[in-house]
Amino acid sequence: NRIYPYADMDELEDELFTRVRKTVGNLRPGHLWVSMDNIDLLKSAGMYLTDQSTGKQGITLAGILIFGSELMIQTALPHYRTDAILRRENLDRYDDRDDVRVNLLRSYERLMQFIAKHLNDKFYLEGDQRVSLRDKIFREAISNLLIHREFSNPFPAKLLVERNRVYIENGNKPHGNGMIDPENFSPYPKNPKIAKFFKEIGWVDELGSGVRNIYKYNRIYSGADPEFIEGDVFKTIIPLTVQDTNQDTNQDTNQDTVQDSNQDNEDIKGLLEFCRTPRTREEMQQFMGLNNRGHFRQKILNPLIKGDLLKMTLPDKPTSRNQKYYSNR
Repeated sequence: NRIYPYADMDELEDELFTRVRKTVGNLRPGHLWVSMDNIDLLKSAGMYLTDQSTGKQGITLAGILIFGSELMIQTALPHYRTDAILRRENLDRYDDRDDVRVNLLRSYERLMQFIAKHLNDKFYLEGDQRVSLRDKIFREAISNLLIHREFSNPFPAKLLVERNRVYIENGNKPHGNGMIDPENFSPYPKNPKIAKFFKEIGWVDELGSGVRNIYKYNRIYSGADPEFIEGDVFKTIIPLTVQDTNQDTNQDTNQDTVQDSNQDNEDIKGLLEFCRTPRTREEMQQFMGLNNRGHFRQKILNPLIKGDLLKMTLPDKPTSRNQKYYSNR
């Protein structure tokens, strides 16, 4: 809530205000922000305030962090940055890196792109809808990293992608100490104005949902539980493969499980690419080397249709002998 009375509205990114208005309008038609100009939107979000002791008005630090240009942010917080690092082969330095110093909206996009670049996704149906497990997990993890950090702390935030885990850490003003139990914890809003803004644009759900969602989806993604450790530095550890202390006994099994999952994803991707030209069920089975028609229809064809990844050339005649299937992805 600290006010920067000399910060100019022209130093905020006008394009981001337009995108925010469009986003909230799509989420909730008739949202008040849709018809507001930039300064009124800031006031409504609690990011343009009056200093009660001096009477001066101005943009708050939250407003600068969400909408500000890189130069504006560096003027207000010279130490502000998020370091995204890939370290798999070159363990002494890094294989890829993105030094992110832009506002929180653009930071979210950059960090999600970094994750998408370096982590595989997995085919998964939730009900009859295809969901991205990778996006479900890291949408929450990256939002938590950006929203709940202690911005006055010069400790640089990090997102580190390693061979078997993603490790995230950021400066923190702790309200407890040690491991967080997702079944028994009381979430505390570290930066409520920023958290509320992210919720308005649909990038986070209710307070505390991030921890629970990461637990839920990472158990499906890797079969392992994440860890959240509260302290002066908040740490999030997201395993990418199942780890076991008895590695001599279990390592081969775990590797086979991960490899099989990855192979399944590659097979599905190959099938979808094959179906850019409409194909019959028989052609698809032959392509995948599968003989059992019932297994293919139940485990592969029907989920792909329900997930809107495959479409029928004759949708009104699903059992037609002339039916073919195609992918537009």
